[in-house]
Amino acid sequence: MIVGVLTLEFRLHGNNSLKGKRQVAQSLKQKLRNTFNVAVSEVEAQDSHQRLVLAVVTVSGETTKVESRLSKALAMVEAISPAELVRADTELFGGDGDF
Repeated sequence: MIVGVLTLEFRLHGNNSLKGKRQVAQSLKQKLRNTFNVAVSEVEAQDSHQRLVLAVVTVSGETTKVESRLSKALAMVEAISPAELVRADTELFGGDGDF
């Protein structure tokens, strides 16, 4: 079993409320879930108005499927996000007892 985690950090320029941040986060999370059948959660900076960090997680028996799904998810986010993507990191776990 291979677990892949894509961490996405965004800057929300001009946003001055948690409500505005929540709208951006909910939209991105729903689109990712519906399109790629992945788990998505806000993982850091919950109290920050201008910083959004999401983790996208997927599981498969094959590394190539995990990598492909996460790279497609990243490409979609880059294309549709109203916020500036400042960091994207991918980590893979499993396969050789990495847990």
